[in-house]
Amino acid sequence: MILKISHLTRYDYSAPVELNPHALLLKPLQRSYLDTRGYELRIAPEPEGLVERSSIEGNPIFQVWFSGKTEMLEIESSFEVEVRPFNPFSFIIKQSFIDRIDPAACEFGYSDEAEVLLYPPLQTTDNPALHEFANKLLAESPTDPITYLNALTASVHSNWEHIVREEDNLWSPEETFSAGKGSCRDLSWMLIHMLRAQGLAARFVSGYAFNPELDEGNELHAWVEAYLPGAGWVGIDPSLGLFADQHYIPLASSSDAQQTLPVHGNYGGDLNADVIAKLTTRVDIKEIGPGDTAGS
Repeated sequence: MILKISHLTRYDYSAPVELNPHALLLKPLQRSYLDTRGYELRIAPEPEGLVERSSIEGNPIFQVWFSGKTEMLEIESSFEVEVRPFNPFSFIIKQSFIDRIDPAACEFGYSDEAEVLLYPPLQTTDNPALHEFANKLLAESPTDPITYLNALTASVHSNWEHIVREEDNLWSPEETFSAGKGSCRDLSWMLIHMLRAQGLAARFVSGYAFNPELDEGNELHAWVEAYLPGAGWVGIDPSLGLFADQHYIPLASSSDAQQTLPVHGNYGGDLNADVIAKLTTRVDIKEIGPGDTAGS
């Protein structure tokens, strides 16, 4: 199918401000099941400079800088994306990885070389409640990473209520665990730390979800990717309890959830503490054609 996506971000300031350089993560990541075309980026006020770069984790970033003062900043990206059927289970996990699973300790393990590269997405908090919850499920499927991922993702979906939060802050894994609910980003961040507690590298993904099962307001979405040797990064969505397929269009992935925000930047100049910034966002996704029905 072919989707038309537009993403508007607008900041209104209560007084004229000088905009510092901004970094925009608003361009879809490369995936085998999607092709992006006709990409347009509109920014007002018009920036003095704009260049596309790559982040330390390989995410495409637009770096923009400005001159003068303004009372608003409006950023709108629009593009079409053709997505093809994608089977999220179509892979083979390396047997050496499966052999390293320790059922007694409820832990996965990577090779020494892989652990060096996976150091950031393996860092976790020391929270016994999160560990115990994940341990129970891993003990029931100690030699099957897919069964474990599926069971843990489905269990988070069943035991925690998915809510829509307008606030832009991220709850800690402990807050979400205790609350029994959370937004897509809160549930994803909690699941990431459950996976890391078992020795599985996991990272945060932000992007778009085109899925009729999601309530309105979830077009801008967050989910998780876990690293399985042989398969690579495998997407899982605790908001729905599913593995990520062609309905998920990623913009950025990172071991740190805050690094995936679509807009990074602030303002400066000769300001007082009373300046207020009001944020407005809107994402529209429409199916405009059937596209190529061949699988990938």
